This record gives sequence, C-alpha cells and structure tokens, in this order.
Amino acid sequence: MIRLHKSAALPSVGLTGFETPLSEEESAIQHTVHRFARDVLRPIGRELDRMSPEEVIAPGSPYWAAVVESAKLGLDPQLIAQFPPEVAVRIESLIGEELGWGDSGLAVSLGAATTPLMMAQSVGNQELIDMCTGKVGCWMNTQPDRGSDAAILYRQELSAGGKQPTGNVTAKVGADEIVINGQSSAWVSNGSVAQVALAYMAADYGDGFYGEGEQGAFTHGIGVIVPLDLPGISRGKPLDKIGQRALPQGEIYFDNVKVPKRFAIALKDEYLGNLASTWSFAGTHMCQVFVGAARAAFELALAYSHERKQGGALLIDHQMTQLRVGDMLRRLEMARAIARRSLAYSRMSPQSHPYATAQAKVSVTEEAMKITHEAFQLFGGNGTTREFPIEKLFRDVRSALIEDGENYVLTSRLGVLAGKLHQEGWARE
Repeated sequence: MIRLHKSAALPSVGLTGFETPLSEEESAIQHTVHRFARDVLRPIGRELDRMSPEEVIAPGSPYWAAVVESAKLGLDPQLIAQFPPEVAVRIESLIGEELGWGDSGLAVSLGAATTPLMMAQSVGNQELIDMCTGKVGCWMNTQPDRGSDAAILYRQELSAGGKQPTGNVTAKVGADEIVINGQSSAWVSNGSVAQVALAYMAADYGDGFYGEGEQGAFTHGIGVIVPLDLPGISRGKPLDKIGQRALPQGEIYFDNVKVPKRFAIALKDEYLGNLASTWSFAGTHMCQVFVGAARAAFELALAYSHERKQGGALLIDHQMTQLRVGDMLRRLEMARAIARRSLAYSRMSPQSHPYATAQAKVSVTEEAMKITHEAFQLFGGNGTTREFPIEKLFRDVRSALIEDGENYVLTSRLGVLAGKLHQEGWARE
C-alpha cells in the first residue's frame, strides 16, 4: 500500500538523519549521550588536540575528566545486550555515532578502555571481570614487525613460501604461567594510560612458534588479559600524531613478565577464533564512530553555508553549494546504513567474520573522508586555520583510513574472502 500524506511537508528527521521513529528508551539514550558528547567530549577533545602527548596523559589532564564523566553515563554493554537483538544493535549504533560526533579520538579511547572487561565478561571469568572492572583498558595486537600481518587468516595472504612473523612480543607458555617478552607497536590505543591489556601475540607452547603441515606458515598464538602493573612492564613515549590527538597511544615493553596462565582467554586452539571475534567487534565500533565524525563535518559545512556570503548571496543559495551539500548528506546516509548493517551482521549472524566487518570499516571511513574533505573545501581558507573546528576534524578522519587496518589491505582481504566463499559454493548460480 502507498502511505498517503495530506501535504508535501518537510520529512521527519532526527539527530541521525532520516531515521525511523525511535522508542522512548532509544530516544532517551540518544539524547543523553548527545549531551555528553556536546558538553564533555567535544570541548575536551578540542583542548587535548592542542596539548602535547605528554600533557594529554598527565595527572589533572582534561582526558581524565572525560574518562570519569563517561563512567557516570552507566552505558554497560551487558545492559544493552538485554534488549531484543535488533533494538540492541540500533542502541549500540546510536551511542557510537554520538560519541564519534563529539570527538572521534576520545570515542575510540573510551571504546578501547572497556575491551578487556568485555572480553572477561564474554569468557565468563569472574576473577578477570573483577580485575578489569573500573580500570582503563587497551587492546594490544600489533608490533613494529607484525602489523597488518598480525591477524591474517588464510595462506593466500602470505607471499609464496612466506611465513607469518613471530613479531616483537612473544610468549612462552608453561604449565602455570606465561612469560612475555618484547615491545608492542606505538599504535596501541590507550597504551600509554591503560591499567589492563587484552593482549594477543605469538606463543611457544613447548613445540615452537609455528604449526605443522597446512598451518606451518602461521604462528601459534595466545590471548591473555595482562595487569599492566606487573614487574617488567614499562611504557614508551606517548605518540605524537597528526589526528585523534585526544587518543593516547604508545608502546608497552615486556621484560620477562610473568602472567598467571589462568589469565589466558584463548590458548592455542581457540586463539584465531577469539582474535577474529575481537577484531570484528572493534571494527563495528569504528564504523559507528566515524559516521558520527562525518556527521559533525557535514553539520559544520551546512551551518557555514548558511552564514558565509559570496557573490552577493549565501553559499547555500548557490546551486553548486546545494549540489555539494546534497552529496555530503547522501554519503552520510549511505555510510550510516553500511555501519548499521555491519553491526547487525556482527552481532546477530550465526558466524560473523572480521573481513566482513572490515569492508564496512573501509566503506564508512572512505565516505567519512570524502564528506570531511568536501566540508573542508567549503570553508575555503578559513578551514585551514585552527580557529575553525573543521581543521581538526579533517585530521581526525584522515587517520581513520589507516587505523584498525589500512584500507587497501582490508579491501584485499575481502577479495581473499570472496574467493574462499566462492570455492565453498557461494555466488555460483
């Protein structure tokens, strides 16, 4: 049936664009997080952007105020999970988008902060839950010599005769303890401030680092939650980078660090599946965050086009500007749809996959960059100055094309996945 309206009035629209009506609970959650993003994350993010990395993580820094205030929101993932799956997905998406709208760097930091706790809850280990509750966490997977290849799943992703590197952080797994040595990459989100880490690395269980036969090119691995106050752990200098400067990143060093084996959340046989699940989860959060960042750029451009005059008229009155604004809005709606679909697939599919999530991360961040670039252009010379927030947004979003997987690498992995699925019978009719 055709839904008939009495007039061609303006369409219903909300914070998240052309959204179907939200329930009272959804609307309340969205507006609560929006106020937090507007009143806390955005001003603190701007302040942190102009500080040195050392100042960002120092005691008394506004960063810590953001962490404290975020805890007051009470957005426990376990509570959200109690909603019906379709509702939980939309609520999670609404929250992620608002946080990214406020400040993408802080949004990523807050997401990483809860990762060890969520893993402890997922495996049902009460000791680890207690250890992670109320702590700032991080997710540690990459190393200087084990970056994009830290999480490869198929032989086709390696060069002929090549092997997955053991990397710079390795573990020796004994009967009762795990001994960790080495250096993480500088890109560990919250690495310079975290109190606990969800860490993945190559592992020797007494039979070497590599498997046999078909698995001979891949390292054994281990996933473990590590308290970062253990003897032998130290930190590197916090990373000084182009964008998302509110997100503290830095190396973590391990010198014969002894971790109880009961802190492991994935041993040899469960390692890849656990890592893939974590990576898929992180990718969906990235999608929602950078829809929010793209929306922030669009809104800045839309407002500016109603203020700035050129050629005797407001920018928005020029047909070319209308085309550009319309294109930004079209891309924003598309990115949001992709982000939501990916999130729903990751949370509700019988068998999700990080490469399926990765394609959404690529699409969303590419569209976010196009939107932010166009907004930057609309500001003209003003956009290149720190006085205008579009300058910071441009730097923040640009970083996302590499963050959580470089986009070309992730896209190539999608091609590998398509080939594997076709071999199993997909898309043959």
